[in-house]
Amino acid sequence: IQMLPDLAPRHVERIKALARRGFYDNTVFHRVIEGFMAQTGDPTGTGMGGSKLPNIPAEFTSAPFKRGTLGMARSQQPNSANSQFFICFKEASFLNGQYTVWGEVIGGMELVDKIKRGEPPSNPDKIVKMSLADPT
Repeated sequence: IQMLPDLAPRHVERIKALARRGFYDNTVFHRVIEGFMAQTGDPTGTGMGGSKLPNIPAEFTSAPFKRGTLGMARSQQPNSANSQFFICFKEASFLNGQYTVWGEVIGGMELVDKIKRGEPPSNPDKIVKMSLADPT
């Protein structure tokens, strides 16, 4: 995953901070919709949880949601992103300007395509360990 701090500096810093703490390790993909996206980042695995850190103000841009885009999940309230994020399986232009784009898959999209589907999946895939290539 290539992070995009020029687009979403607060969101990228949050993802990095949580990854450094091991927050995402063993976190399941709790919502995976065929032809749309795979969502993770909730330690409860229910889609209702997040980190203990405060929510992040939206950093909406004109960057499009396309195959491999990583976006921050949120509630109906635009400034409610916390730890949950999703990876788009294909173009999702209806999200443009309404969710924060913070990264993109630059290698291994074929692995993302294999994430088990479901809301929640019966035997969900998980992030075994999330680490930073550059720990700074």
